[in-house]
Amino acid sequence: MVAEDIKFVVVGHHIRLGQAQRLAALLDAHLLVDDANHGANWNHRRAIEWAADQPCRVVVLEDDALPVHGFTEKVTDWLARFPDDMLSFYLGTGRPPQYQKEIADWLIVADKSRADFITLQRLIHGVCYSIPPQSVSRVLSQWDRSKPADYAVGDAWGGSVIYPCYSLVDHTDSEPVERHPDSAPRTERRRAWRIAWKTGQ
Repeated sequence: MVAEDIKFVVVGHHIRLGQAQRLAALLDAHLLVDDANHGANWNHRRAIEWAADQPCRVVVLEDDALPVHGFTEKVTDWLARFPDDMLSFYLGTGRPPQYQKEIADWLIVADKSRADFITLQRLIHGVCYSIPPQSVSRVLSQWDRSKPADYAVGDAWGGSVIYPCYSLVDHTDSEPVERHPDSAPRTERRRAWRIAWKTGQ
């Protein structure tokens, strides 16, 4: 797989339009802006519908993703390694809190075995991910509009997700624009556990 075999799509919110436009320009990405507060679930589904019409693999990014230096090349390498798997290029602290101990434990296991990725049974972040092209239509057919975007994507995928130990994007960690069903404030620090640019990877 080469970089020409990958396209990028940015899902953005109108409050962060400038940020979304800059990210899309950086990656020569297609930009989908939620102008009317439809919500992340609606916009992520639009991104996957767009992916279904592309002749190549697509990477979805949220407007607050911060790609590392050499992001496109690194993504290309990972997708070439795992053409049939779903990958998340962000593994974050803070949210969701119920997964943080499991992440910490798996990272320790990976370090001991010198593995460069971990596998979780669910997509727990929508910051940056990629679905294999052959699975996009199935994901759309099993989509649940009532779920948060990341769970909607991952549960429709229905399988495990690969997370590089060193994320290829960080997270801006600004005030969320999404109104969450539980109305609980998101006060935890939401940054990558590890980030690829600090390792030379």
